[in-house]
Amino acid sequence: MDNPEKNTHTDRRDFLKTAFRVLALALMAVGFRRLVDLRGGGESVWQIDPKKCTHCGRCATECVLRPSAVRCVHAYEVCGYCKLCGAYHRTNAGKLDTAAENQICPTGAIARTYIEDPFYEYRIDEKLCNGCGKCTKGCSSFGNGSLFLQIRHHLCAGCNECRIAARCPAKAISLVKLDNAYFLPK
Repeated sequence: MDNPEKNTHTDRRDFLKTAFRVLALALMAVGFRRLVDLRGGGESVWQIDPKKCTHCGRCATECVLRPSAVRCVHAYEVCGYCKLCGAYHRTNAGKLDTAAENQICPTGAIARTYIEDPFYEYRIDEKLCNGCGKCTKGCSSFGNGSLFLQIRHHLCAGCNECRIAARCPAKAISLVKLDNAYFLPK
């Protein structure tokens, strides 16, 4: 003969298992939707505010991706095309030429092309850039801020909690609506 208390206990256990499975699936669905939104398929993306950025170098080291999804971006309409560029040359450069020992970028991601005296054009090779911020620090300290760091959305993993944002001492990284992404410094 069946024990009614045993069936009740089994029914409760089955109910709890089913409830936890439904809850887990619901949480996974919400997490997936959030990830889709962060990847640009929805509403929000991670963004660096160039005005708050202190060029600490953590964008290169704290991102979960190697290399980081952060890259140097050049606002050409703001650039002065200077011969003496604080983003290109080391402060103690022996000569103002393209020799590696005179350049501030550790990966050689900035190319300089002569236009006419005293103007040069600077281009960023994003494939070489590691997001260290050395050039952007030089540009903001000795230039007009035309070089700045930005999270490249096509490279970003879209983490629910951006590790760079969590460790940014200036709190310069936040989620913004996709329509507001890549704002330029003014």
